[in-house]
Amino acid sequence: MESGPGRTRQDLARDVCRAFGWRRPNGTWAVRSARELLIRIEQAGVVRLPVPRRAQGRPRREEIETAAAVLYPAGVPTAAALSARQGSGSTLVVRPIHADELLGWRAHLERFHYLGDAALVGEQIRYVAHLDGELVALLSWGAASLRNGPRDRYVGWDEATKKRKLALVVNNARFLILPWNGRPHLASRVLGANLRRLSRDWEAVYGHGVVLAETFVDPSRFRGTCYRASNWVCVGETKGWSKSGGAYRFNGQPKSVWIYPLRRDFKELLCTTAGACRRKEGFMVIDLQKLPLDGQGGLFEILASVPDSRKRRGVRHKVQSLLATAICAVLAGARSFTAMGEWAAEQSVETLQRLGSKRGKAPSERTYRRLFDSLDVEDLDRRTGNWIAAQQRLEPGSGLAMDGKTVRGSGDGKKPAIHLLSAILHGSSAVMAQIAVESKTNEITKVEPLLANLNLEGVVVTGDALLTQREIARHLVEDKHADYVFTAKDNQPTLKKDIAGLFSAQEQEAKRGQQARKEPPATEAFPPSAPDRR
Repeated sequence: MESGPGRTRQDLARDVCRAFGWRRPNGTWAVRSARELLIRIEQAGVVRLPVPRRAQGRPRREEIETAAAVLYPAGVPTAAALSARQGSGSTLVVRPIHADELLGWRAHLERFHYLGDAALVGEQIRYVAHLDGELVALLSWGAASLRNGPRDRYVGWDEATKKRKLALVVNNARFLILPWNGRPHLASRVLGANLRRLSRDWEAVYGHGVVLAETFVDPSRFRGTCYRASNWVCVGETKGWSKSGGAYRFNGQPKSVWIYPLRRDFKELLCTTAGACRRKEGFMVIDLQKLPLDGQGGLFEILASVPDSRKRRGVRHKVQSLLATAICAVLAGARSFTAMGEWAAEQSVETLQRLGSKRGKAPSERTYRRLFDSLDVEDLDRRTGNWIAAQQRLEPGSGLAMDGKTVRGSGDGKKPAIHLLSAILHGSSAVMAQIAVESKTNEITKVEPLLANLNLEGVVVTGDALLTQREIARHLVEDKHADYVFTAKDNQPTLKKDIAGLFSAQEQEAKRGQQARKEPPATEAFPPSAPDRR
């Protein structure tokens, strides 16, 4: 701290992580945990940390109430509106909250949950549930309890194994059904939908899945009916102790412990040395000398032409520098804005200057988030796709696959998930071009726009059965001077039958030829039997 005046608490926490090799299960630095440790050391009077640059504590009541309108713009329904509702609803969507919904989420929890809002510990994800487009429930998941006797006895692990595998267990910290939603079986439906996607979401955010969920229920208030209806198991009761800061105190209110296995082999994964929590050794090393950054046609020239919609006041990083570091971070293994910021923070001043930073300062996670929220993503994708195509240099005989995929997690209940049609180079898996389609059936009409800027002369283009169309084949051969290999399935019954008949005729002709070669000639004379020499 004395050697680097002006450094933030975030910088100091990152130095602690580097000094001790302190990483999260997904391989990134455990900056948040290190910062909390430094705060505890300061509270003990050992060190004095820099003054926080942002205001700490809870937001003001006015801010929370204003943000609540973003999450639920219709407000609290009236009695007449409630009585007019019929049925239990058909379309239920449970998804993680967006960044602009956090204050509103906390406002609803503070107002309608008997425990109010509380800070989550460790890895965490907050969810909202919409039924037919209406907000009906809020949920939050955080790190599992360190000391949970009924759970530990049920799992059967020892203390050392528990410390290694506790990241595979998550705790349902809050579950709120908004009080005006009295539909039958709603709580169990929401909980079941959340559990089906929980491990997948954890994998996307933190780099590892989870195998067991736990929660605590106050038996003096609730019977755990929704958990029982969702096939949770009650494994016992606590002894009435709760954690307050770094110590435990007796509160005299035992809680029932409920668990839900997310995998059938959860005990094996939690009790053995090998497990589902994959730890990485950090980011891959990127050799910047091999990247075509400078000069005509270089990456900097392409990124410099990207329009910057940010306000000029307060801008510390050029848009090409931010995009260049983001691209390198993704190449090194970053899969989130947080990971991009951590990759940039690990780089030397010389590396950051090589990527266009004037001061050699690393951009933060918030800087990346604000930038990509304001960019025209389709325009950026087109520019970078053309640059990648120029670097790969499609040559005659190379293969290019056309394939459509739905982006997982891109739908949020208000709009459908994004579906992309991509042109992918065989071997390197480089995406040469991609285009958004309105639905999967519209992939056929997007093939020509997808391939418009690609030189495909002599290239072999492959596609699945959906793209096996006469017009697409004609466009590839006559307009793009390419070859194609398509798949024929039941969506083209006549074509499939003709191909099957063609190969059947060839097989029969080949069998007749083989049979003719095996049969001996009719005039062949057999040798006489050998004499009996006994």
